[in-house]
Amino acid sequence: MQRHFFHRAGLRAGVLAFAVCLAAGGGWQPGAHAAEPGLIASPEAGWAQWRGPRRDGICDEQGLRPTWPEGGPPQLWTAEGMGRGYSAPIVVGDRLYLTGDFEERLEIIALDLAGRELWRATNGLAWRGPYPGSRSSVTYASGRLFHKNAHGRVAALDPNTGRELWAVETLDQFDGRNITWGLSESLLVDGDRVIATVGGNRALMAAFDVRSGQTVWSSPPLRLGEARTAAHERLATPAGEADSGSYTSPILAQLAGRRQLVNCSLRHVFGVDADTGELLWSQPFPTRFSVIAATPVLVGDGVFVTAPDAGGGRFFRVRGGPEGITVERAWETQLDSGQGGVVHVDGLLFGSWYRSRKGWAAIKAQTGEVRHELPDLAMGPLLYADERFYWLSQEGEMTLVRRHPTGMEIVSRFRLVKERVNDAWAHPVIHQGRLYLRYHDQLHCYEVRAIPLTGAGAESARL
Repeated sequence: MQRHFFHRAGLRAGVLAFAVCLAAGGGWQPGAHAAEPGLIASPEAGWAQWRGPRRDGICDEQGLRPTWPEGGPPQLWTAEGMGRGYSAPIVVGDRLYLTGDFEERLEIIALDLAGRELWRATNGLAWRGPYPGSRSSVTYASGRLFHKNAHGRVAALDPNTGRELWAVETLDQFDGRNITWGLSESLLVDGDRVIATVGGNRALMAAFDVRSGQTVWSSPPLRLGEARTAAHERLATPAGEADSGSYTSPILAQLAGRRQLVNCSLRHVFGVDADTGELLWSQPFPTRFSVIAATPVLVGDGVFVTAPDAGGGRFFRVRGGPEGITVERAWETQLDSGQGGVVHVDGLLFGSWYRSRKGWAAIKAQTGEVRHELPDLAMGPLLYADERFYWLSQEGEMTLVRRHPTGMEIVSRFRLVKERVNDAWAHPVIHQGRLYLRYHDQLHCYEVRAIPLTGAGAESARL
């Protein structure tokens, strides 16, 4: 538990130093007495956003089954009618929220913990382009739901009824354009602001007031052309073009003495000051098809980003100093994970190969060197919980993987989708001992506690 929550103590230390500095009549100097680098978690209970409390694909629950029976863990229920989509559910209190596309519209669906539908609401148009289906997960914060559809429409809803409270068409407001496979960002909420990567001629990112939808700040657009400083490198051509939003979702971190939003645009990785919207740094990350789909991963004092058709992954060390922020490309690796993402555990980065080979790998987080490989699984999304990896092959097979000093071992597996497919892309979710797996129209719930519930909890699971 300690390794997952070190950032909280660091953040408190930074706030205390800030207060002491103000009390003494001095100004706050970035980097002076600053908190140690670390992810900043959502204050909301439950699995309230994309990839969990810290957006790192790590579940802190313990007491989970070390192995599964043949055929998989006990299945509690299956909810049908979820539409076509790749988004993962979120779990807040006694409710789940999920999105799906239905003909021309995108719907946000609320379920209870027995899989019974409570309400549905629409957030604009469905994605009818390549690989049709909903993309982004819902985010819960400040008593509201927030969602961005594949066309850039950001909406806030009442979680009890689904009533829309406000909406912003970000591509229109910030003069942006959509991308080949549809915008796929899961929104991040920071206090009273909901953050979106709008990627237009008027802004790269924007923060909206959670109550009204009014713009609180917007960052300058990320324009291609000559770099202003070493920290602001960018692709040179086509000069003047503003980079678009992408398929990734931001993380919130204390980094280089600043609270930063780190994300990727279509062709860059960048950091924005979470409080002011200032674009702090940018680095080129071109790929063959302009696709970066894996959420950035914080590793110590830097950021790991990987993508297919980019030559692999790269680690960018981000530091603050008297001259401002400096960025160093410290190392590269062949690991080319796609939309399945990467998880950082105990000095290793775990993810699947995409184009270069089949299987999964663990690489050293300090050098990028491949440490272990597991070659007999197709690529896909992963989740880490209680010393085990939950890996979902895009071919529809769910696996439980144990890591040990000399490698990785599959200890249990079952088929989620009976027939072999190639688009089981929704990320697994674990909350309160339940594993949630989505494949398009169906959401499945499994009991993965080592000791199942009894009494009222068990009765609820049977409903």
